[in-house]
Amino acid sequence: MRRRMLGAVLPLVLTAATAAPLPAAAEPAVSALTKSVQGTGSPAAHGATAKWVVGYEDHATTTGAATVTDAVGAGQAYQAGSLHVPPGWTPEWSTDGSTFTGTEPASGVTAVRGTNPAAGPDATRLSGALTPPVQAVTTATGGDGFTPILYRTPGGVLQAWNIFHHSAATSPKVVCTDLATGQRCPGGPWPKVLNTAPGPLGTLGAGDITSPLIEQYVRDPAAPAKVYYPGLTATSAGVGCLDLAAAANCGFWPLAALGGSPPVHNLTGFAESGGNLYGVVSSGAVLCWTIATQSACGGQPYAPILPAADQPYVYGAVTVVAGKVFASTAAPGTALPPALGCFDPATAAACAGWASSRPTGPAGNVTYNAYTAYSTTGVPVGACSSTTGGTNVTTCYALDGSALPVPPSAAALPNGTYVFNPEVVPDPGGHLRSYLPVWNGGIAGAALCHDWATGAACAGLPTRITHPNAAGGDTRDYGYAYDQPSGCLIGLGDAGVLFSMDPATGATPCVRSGGQVTLRPGDFYCDGGAHVQGYTSARLTGVDPANVDFAASRVTVVDQDNAVVATPGFAPDGSVDLTGVSVAAHPSITVTTTLVLRSAAGFSGSLVVDFAGDAPQLCFRTTISADCAVTSVANTATGTDSTGSFTSNTVTLPVAPGASCTPKVTVEKEICTAVHPDQCGPGGAGPWAKQAPVGLLGVLAASAYWRITVTNQGPVGITSAQVVDTVEPSCQTGPFTLAAGQSKQVHCTTFALLNLFPITNKAKVTYVPVNVPPGTPPSTTDWSAAKACSLLCGL
Repeated sequence: MRRRMLGAVLPLVLTAATAAPLPAAAEPAVSALTKSVQGTGSPAAHGATAKWVVGYEDHATTTGAATVTDAVGAGQAYQAGSLHVPPGWTPEWSTDGSTFTGTEPASGVTAVRGTNPAAGPDATRLSGALTPPVQAVTTATGGDGFTPILYRTPGGVLQAWNIFHHSAATSPKVVCTDLATGQRCPGGPWPKVLNTAPGPLGTLGAGDITSPLIEQYVRDPAAPAKVYYPGLTATSAGVGCLDLAAAANCGFWPLAALGGSPPVHNLTGFAESGGNLYGVVSSGAVLCWTIATQSACGGQPYAPILPAADQPYVYGAVTVVAGKVFASTAAPGTALPPALGCFDPATAAACAGWASSRPTGPAGNVTYNAYTAYSTTGVPVGACSSTTGGTNVTTCYALDGSALPVPPSAAALPNGTYVFNPEVVPDPGGHLRSYLPVWNGGIAGAALCHDWATGAACAGLPTRITHPNAAGGDTRDYGYAYDQPSGCLIGLGDAGVLFSMDPATGATPCVRSGGQVTLRPGDFYCDGGAHVQGYTSARLTGVDPANVDFAASRVTVVDQDNAVVATPGFAPDGSVDLTGVSVAAHPSITVTTTLVLRSAAGFSGSLVVDFAGDAPQLCFRTTISADCAVTSVANTATGTDSTGSFTSNTVTLPVAPGASCTPKVTVEKEICTAVHPDQCGPGGAGPWAKQAPVGLLGVLAASAYWRITVTNQGPVGITSAQVVDTVEPSCQTGPFTLAAGQSKQVHCTTFALLNLFPITNKAKVTYVPVNVPPGTPPSTTDWSAAKACSLLCGL
């Protein structure tokens, strides 16, 4: 938040005075733009890169739309990808100076601009929408919802994405829901097919990826909007990529061929360990794919860690425990008992003590899960698998293969209850809680909450948390995703219903809200200068403070390394003091607010985080033309906001000619060797030579006739040209101009040479190239000489 100096308070002095008219009210200040250029000296060189910087000083007193436009000046070309606008602003480009688009053209940009629909007096801030409490909504028709994938857009809108499981390749199977409205995301109709080829969803023809039964996803740590998912093509099992930000397919990488013996029919989902994705195919073999290189790990698929299960699906899942990958499998309807295996990425083989997989239930049972077991202090110590059948059994093993205690609520489930992978959430006291989705066996849909710190069901929650306010409780839960900003769990299930649950109370809907804003003050500037004074505050806008339980709500501030740097509390008005956070130590912070609401009715609002600093900047780069006729380039920006229209100062940058624009000027000094003087003047036939023969000057009455030829070979003209002669003043000529490709001849005579010694006469030219900046010193050619010999020239 920029600071403005207030006027000093003066003492009140009363004096007798005649009445005087009151001064007129001051006009509101108009916003201002300040223009500068970087990257070149002055003058600049042809072909150089100029970085144009415009600072926007917002003097508006209310929030409103603002636009800053910058035309690419004559004699320069826009450099692709160089436009920078401050956070919260939208970049746009134009090829005609009047029609702008949000997609940068491949070439021909003549103007750029930045727009902000909500600019205002606090120009150094960033805001994100607060998520309204999520109500139950019906997903797109024809889909069997599985675990939601949450994505918060740069504007703070929370989306729930979902890939329908066990759907055929050509079936539409990916859908996006805006949790703020309960409606489908823009860009419908939804659902859409998935494709192996990169490109926007719904634009690549028929789908060609089949989804497995149990879906587990991994986010790209370097690009969290990219999600890697398990998929099958007609010939292979592998890794698919979904770009949530672009609503696009982003590739497919095959890892195992289908068929073979034992047969590969399907695969599990994926878990990440050490930068690699790991999964298991139906043969029991382990798949591996490296995120950073987007390529298969060397030597994969690795040897099986589970018995082969010749089934249409892989009944099982994967989880990572202390860097080890645990996986489960089952073969319902066969004599093969469900099992749990362990893979060690360090050795690319089965874990020590796990040469054989461990049983997790009786033959015929099925499993849909494999989940991490934790110690009472929250340390991963092993893995569990809950199996379903005539007798439900949950089994847990430690890293060394020994038995571990099982969550009692899972062990007490009715026979025939399906159990899916849990979502793990820390409670306010720091206890790790696993929320297991369950249904069937007389349960229409519920969550089991296990507290690993106590080894028991979570205190204060029902043993089975049902959701009567979502689809009448018929949710048939498959999976949950935790939204840290709001503190809510978002659930999906076989019923195709998206719903929310409060993890602290189990209530549906989750009457909470949350926002998250990542603020990097340096992103508001682009000239490399020091502009930031410090963080100031976070605050809630558009929120009734009386509707927020601030004592139960919380604020977390993490830095660029994801380290918690502060947990400040809310003031009664919903503001948070951030002045204690050092911007030097933490050049980027992410502020997350979790709000416990008293009512979900009519909720809206935003989280705003700001800092004290100079006016934000818009920048772009141009390439100065190599055309030697360009002697300067200029730039002027314009803008509009609620204060009116305004224009920046004009910056004019002189351009000095480079080597390719420096003229090549030559001088040729000659003496006439004809015997008749009339052949030695302007237009005379000569001949001309560098030296007169002995005795010639006697014939010519002791006079030497000189010719000086000045040639400008280009590529540019010269001005202020002067011929300098060492002997004959009449030879000195100028000033004159000479265009590229032109020549000029100067004729002059030295009379009555009485001395008997030869005379060597030299000439040169000083000149100034056109287009050079004022004050540029003249350039000088080399000397050129000719000799008058008289009688003794050959001695």
